[in-house]
Amino acid sequence: MGLGVIALVYGALNQQISGTRFWASILLEGLFFTFISIGASFFMALQYVAQAGWSVVVKRMYEALSTFLPFGLLAIFAVLIASVIGGHNDSSDIIYKWMQKSATIPGSPAYDEFLVKKGAYLNIPFVIIRTVICGGLWIYMVRMMRKLSIESDLTNDFLPLHFKSLKVAAVFIVFFGVTEQLMAWDWVMAIDVDWHSTLFGWYLFDDMWLTGVISIILLTLYVRKKGLLPNVNENHMHNLGLWMFALSVLWGYLWFFQFMFYWYTDIPDEVVYFQARIDHYRVAFWVMFCINLLVPLIIMMTRDTKRNSKYLIGVGCLILITHWIDAYIWVMPGTLGLKPAFGPYEIGVLLGFIGLFLYVVLTNLAKVPVAVKNHPFLEESIHHHL
Repeated sequence: MGLGVIALVYGALNQQISGTRFWASILLEGLFFTFISIGASFFMALQYVAQAGWSVVVKRMYEALSTFLPFGLLAIFAVLIASVIGGHNDSSDIIYKWMQKSATIPGSPAYDEFLVKKGAYLNIPFVIIRTVICGGLWIYMVRMMRKLSIESDLTNDFLPLHFKSLKVAAVFIVFFGVTEQLMAWDWVMAIDVDWHSTLFGWYLFDDMWLTGVISIILLTLYVRKKGLLPNVNENHMHNLGLWMFALSVLWGYLWFFQFMFYWYTDIPDEVVYFQARIDHYRVAFWVMFCINLLVPLIIMMTRDTKRNSKYLIGVGCLILITHWIDAYIWVMPGTLGLKPAFGPYEIGVLLGFIGLFLYVVLTNLAKVPVAVKNHPFLEESIHHHL
């Protein structure tokens, strides 16, 4: 976190760090770490609804990762409010250009006819209301699932609490499945306001899920190395490795399907997103795609690599890095323009968010016993074998 503060001070003293670059960095990290947290939260809800037994011994890991959600959403909300204020003052130095007051005034240099057509959905009050309601309910339901889980370990009559958690998880999955699409449009697609995609929400959904699972793997291996998860064995890691492999392949499919479809149809409103990124962010664009698809596909296909902590850590960290590059590609071209900006400032903000993320997750993990005591499927999970 200290490096993040240094980066902010550096930006304040350096006139080359514009307000747009400041908020773009905050949005980039806010999205990336929020998606990890909400991906782990979705995985938690999925285990309840699927009545999965194997994952019980690692449930404290995804519960801990879910605790960062309020902090990540706060960063995103701060960027939205900053754009609202800047837009009210008709400043061009904002992230979401559609919030400029003059953007919907005919004859203005910033006028965009697409905004007039999208105005019924893409307007400031509606976006803020959606963010507050969706984000607030996400936090409430995720906290409820974790709270009920912790309470289950404090009583012998834990079955009612488990079934209550199952009901909350079922509601969360349905609600999240709908609202995640809205947030994908509001937070990411709205950066490039003239671009639209019906597949991008599902693409981001897989990104959240995948980065959440990888974070669960890394946290589980770290805690197990400390000797605090004696019941976690190679069979549990194999299952998590299977999730990482499957979601990586699905990510590659969604990425290529969207790209290929747009390339084939060549509709200007759709290819504008890819054209800017291929022409001006070419190396990052193609390296990110090739590594994200090929490395898991080649290395993690065998049974042995899914059970080997070195492969899980190495491939998992590489995927997280390239998914951060993917997030960089979502945000930067539409905010800072066609010239990539990356330096000590962006690195410092990233390290600051990493420090905050680890502090929040590990602090909340340390507050409760990492070994689950009461759960209907605990014995099944302890003796899980593939």
